[in-house]
Amino acid sequence: MGYLEDSLIILVSQIIFFSGGWVFFVKKLFKNYEIHHRLVQLIFAFTFSLSCTMFELIIFEIIGILDSSSRYLHWIVGLYLILFMLIVAIPFYIGYYILINIRFVTPNMIRPLTTGIWLLFIYLFWKLGDPFPLLSPKQGILSIEQAISRVGVIGVTVMALLSGFGAVNYPYSSMAYFIRQVSNADALALEKRLLQTMDMILAKKKRIALSKRGSKAGFSIGSPAGLWGMLRSKNTESDNIWQLKQEVSALEELSRHLFLEAHDARDQLARLEWAKTWQGKYFNCLGYFFSLYCVWKIFISTVNIVFDRVGKKDPVTKGMEILVHWLGMNIDVTFWSQHISFFLVGCIVITSIRGLLLTLTKFFYAISSSKSSNIIVLILAQIMGMHFVSSVLLMRMNMPPEYRMIITQVLGDLQFNFYHRWFDVIFLSQSL
Repeated sequence: MGYLEDSLIILVSQIIFFSGGWVFFVKKLFKNYEIHHRLVQLIFAFTFSLSCTMFELIIFEIIGILDSSSRYLHWIVGLYLILFMLIVAIPFYIGYYILINIRFVTPNMIRPLTTGIWLLFIYLFWKLGDPFPLLSPKQGILSIEQAISRVGVIGVTVMALLSGFGAVNYPYSSMAYFIRQVSNADALALEKRLLQTMDMILAKKKRIALSKRGSKAGFSIGSPAGLWGMLRSKNTESDNIWQLKQEVSALEELSRHLFLEAHDARDQLARLEWAKTWQGKYFNCLGYFFSLYCVWKIFISTVNIVFDRVGKKDPVTKGMEILVHWLGMNIDVTFWSQHISFFLVGCIVITSIRGLLLTLTKFFYAISSSKSSNIIVLILAQIMGMHFVSSVLLMRMNMPPEYRMIITQVLGDLQFNFYHRWFDVIFLSQSL
């Protein structure tokens, strides 16, 4: 009966996560582009559901929900399903939707070519693990560790790139210190210059149109005796038109720069107004905090790389030991480490999911089109799944040893230290 109840809890939570992924997909990614294929929507929402379930199982491990054997079973089933999506289903359909957008590919060619593209992906995916010390030699070719290790390399790379960029960009985008001081008069002056430039462009284009019409009329009407005069007039008009076109081209380039400057000025004014609000002040404080975090993270990543160092204890346990031994405080380490670990992991899960979804949305809006939207959504689902699998790999270090056992058992005999060093290398290069 215990397995049935536990499975029902996991099933209900997956339905909730699936619905959340579906709503995000419809409300965000469908805002400007119509995804006509329902299968693409299902793949994205199902991958999102499986990814969130992994985080849910970590939290269940900390607070002791579900039987331990039941958690292990659902870990295994969830990992196999998400690996199937990341290695088989999503790459196959990415190849399929690429081919159906190519004109010269006939319907009879799509299936064999799609299979060929998928086999090429499998070959490249397998060869990806050759340069890295991912596994111990005793692991078999078809073991789950082989797939997880390669997914982890891609996912950790994506995480480190996003983290390195975000650690530097977030303070810049949220702190009032980096907001350029612009007055409303400056913005109005730029807009006035832009309007004057547009009026000049319009006037010169009118002159070009009138010159072309007058030139045609003058060449078609006249006597043969005045042919030489008409030719000279024609050349003069051509020179004038060419000169006007050059001036219009220069003014259009100037108008583009003025437009960008005016837009930036209005954006800075909006940021200045936002910085005066309570929300702006709150994010300004967060910006100072993340500035310190960025400096500390760059420093500690450099130390880890230079001295080949990987932390052995999670931050919660290390902090508890400092309080107990250095400050002489008498606290229950086991009790508080469990609750603080639950809070810490919960914060990591929420911020990771929110941050990734916002990044995926911006990325989709930046590069998507009516023809490529299905392909882009599938690529985002692939990145999302690999990102969350890698988050589990790296999150293991933030948990006390007694809660790491389930992740170690499920993921197998991986070189966990390698992924932390790899993260530090990519994070440091990206942030610099």
